[in-house]
Amino acid sequence: MFPVMPRSRRELTLTNRDVTLSSPSLRKGEERERSASNENAPPLHEPPGRTGRLACPASAYTKDSRGGTRCPAALMGCHARKVIGCSMPNSLLSPELLRRLEQFQLLAQRRAKSSARGERRSRARGQSVEFADYRNYAAGDDFRCLDWNLFGRLEKLFLKLYEEERELPVTIFLDASESMTFGTPRKFDFARQVAAAVGYVALCGFDRVSVAAFPDALREGAVRDGLRSVRGRKSALQFFQNLSQLTAQGVASLNESLRRGALMARQPGVAVVLSDFLDPAGYETGLTALVARGFQVSAVQILAPEEVNPSAFGDLRLIDSETGSRQEITFGRYRLTAYQQTVQNFCQQLREFCQARGINFFTTTSETPLEQLLLRQLREAEVWG
Repeated sequence: MFPVMPRSRRELTLTNRDVTLSSPSLRKGEERERSASNENAPPLHEPPGRTGRLACPASAYTKDSRGGTRCPAALMGCHARKVIGCSMPNSLLSPELLRRLEQFQLLAQRRAKSSARGERRSRARGQSVEFADYRNYAAGDDFRCLDWNLFGRLEKLFLKLYEEERELPVTIFLDASESMTFGTPRKFDFARQVAAAVGYVALCGFDRVSVAAFPDALREGAVRDGLRSVRGRKSALQFFQNLSQLTAQGVASLNESLRRGALMARQPGVAVVLSDFLDPAGYETGLTALVARGFQVSAVQILAPEEVNPSAFGDLRLIDSETGSRQEITFGRYRLTAYQQTVQNFCQQLREFCQARGINFFTTTSETPLEQLLLRQLREAEVWG
């Protein structure tokens, strides 16, 4: 997991250079050149403050010769018309990675069952451009849906049915327990980056995203409420901000959290579980509840480098970060091989459990490059494409 690197907020600014022209003819020549250049000038952008669009800082806007305001991003050739605009203050994902993630779309194995309209194929019938089937005409049907060409051949009235496009609910189960703060880089920071990437891909595809962080934290009630039922690319900036404000604390029950999330979901969709899965009570009950509810589940196990290859040896006192229980052990270098074999056996059992139930399983460490997981492993497993 990469640590959250502090990034300065870069703002595009324009430097106005005042040129004094002594001759009136030169001023007229400049006006002619300016009017001619305006024909190929970038389009005007709305000033900041308008709803539904993110823009550059207000101080960076300049007056155009046509009487409007022009965003400096348009002058610099940026994609300012996109909601993720010229300089988005985002500490989770880099602008380069965001541009690459925009090309992906979550791949659903089942048709969407949501009642809200979206971009996914469903079994519902309604208004769309995708033809589905015919049915016999009944009194009261809309004449505009009749197939008159078919009537000319068969002399019978048939109604054309179309596939109703619905949205795909995407739920991200984020382990925010105290144990996720372990490691350098921290496991929780890496998990938030993966959650931000999955959420952004879903938002770009007009799917509805919900982040279910567990355990519950009363102090973060407003932030966690803002991470429920997020839809549309215009909500990506606020989504990233709320995600970056989450903290890992307390004791979590993985099975109970997943089971409760499966019961509370109105419609099954795609579920992504981000955790270290190091729960003494296990993980079987929670994952089974998601599969039984009809979710398409992907599990990402995130371990710290120190958990895979420990560097501390000798007489040690181990303290559980969640329960506070202590245990004194003697850990020599000769036991390192046995410890690593135990870790591999645990990960292999988790992998076999997931594969037997049709769950996509990935294991990674917090120091793994984020692009390797997002752009290679998830794509090869057809989580998105």
